[in-house]
Amino acid sequence: MFMKSETVQYPEVKKPTAPRFHGRHQLNRWPDGLEKCVGCELCAWACPADAIFVEGADNSEEERYSPGERYGRVYQINYLRCILCGLCIEACPTRALTMTNEYELADDNRESLIYTKDMLLAPLREGMETPPHAMRLGETEEDYYRLGLQPEPAAEPSAAEAPGKGEAK
Repeated sequence: MFMKSETVQYPEVKKPTAPRFHGRHQLNRWPDGLEKCVGCELCAWACPADAIFVEGADNSEEERYSPGERYGRVYQINYLRCILCGLCIEACPTRALTMTNEYELADDNRESLIYTKDMLLAPLREGMETPPHAMRLGETEEDYYRLGLQPEPAAEPSAAEAPGKGEAK
């Protein structure tokens, strides 16, 4: 009560957020540029504020936007309704949806607070190709999701390590 209050210079000086801060959402991509979202709509079902709208569509061999059978053709998050709880992140089976540390979401226009898929998609990095294109990380969906990683064969135990073999009691 007798201490001097701290003056915060917010717009000019921004404090860093915690690493696990729940901020603006982001739709992630695979290393070749395809979208991770498979249009399953689980994030929309998990949202308690009904702030997410997803409309899935089927991929074709000519136009492939994600490695799965489907992709999110329409993806919108209404930040007028979103409570930034993170339940949509937990519901996503492909880790396509994550939350960034960006917290400045205020605006004087209601329409600009409805983020579309173009606004939510992660930017293309070096080596990524703009979708639609064929899968580059494997021939099958299983190869793709494992990113070419094969499980290591289990090492068989030797006679000295195996319990009960060759031991006298």
